[in-house]
Amino acid sequence: MATSNKVAEDKVAAVEEITMKLRNSNAAVVTSYVGLSVAQLQELRRSLGENAQYRVVKNTLTQIAAKQAGVELDEHLEGSTAVAFVTGDPVEAAKGLRDFAKNNPALVIKGGVLEGKSLSADEIKKLADLESREVLLAKLAGAMKAKPSQAAAVFQALPSKFVRTAEALRAKKAEQGGAE
Repeated sequence: MATSNKVAEDKVAAVEEITMKLRNSNAAVVTSYVGLSVAQLQELRRSLGENAQYRVVKNTLTQIAAKQAGVELDEHLEGSTAVAFVTGDPVEAAKGLRDFAKNNPALVIKGGVLEGKSLSADEIKKLADLESREVLLAKLAGAMKAKPSQAAAVFQALPSKFVRTAEALRAKKAEQGGAE
């Protein structure tokens, strides 16, 4: 009897841990890992970096945890499953998974969730094709810096254009006044 209580406690603890990981993650990517060696799984974990944790999970416990966390993962939880819990840039993690899967076809991206929204495998691959957050922020900063300087050039041009127009009108009036 004590053994079954221990198993139940372990399952409850596992559900609580997965629930917390889902709640604290920006994204979670569900994969199938059948056919990958332990060394390949370690390589995958390293390739994801510090902002993602890759963990083999039990489907039934993950279904319960997903419901408790308020996310929809049921359609992706079939067969052997592992989840990449992403706390950093989801694009970076998606790229890491995509690139690893190219070299290791045994890794199959099933789908996932991004900030509470369910994603298909194709949507995760599209996410991987985006530029990283840092690159997008740099481009935005460049665009914001360019706009004020362009506006300043326009504002500087307006008075000088006005002066040139007024000078041309004065010259034309003087010419017309002198011609009469």
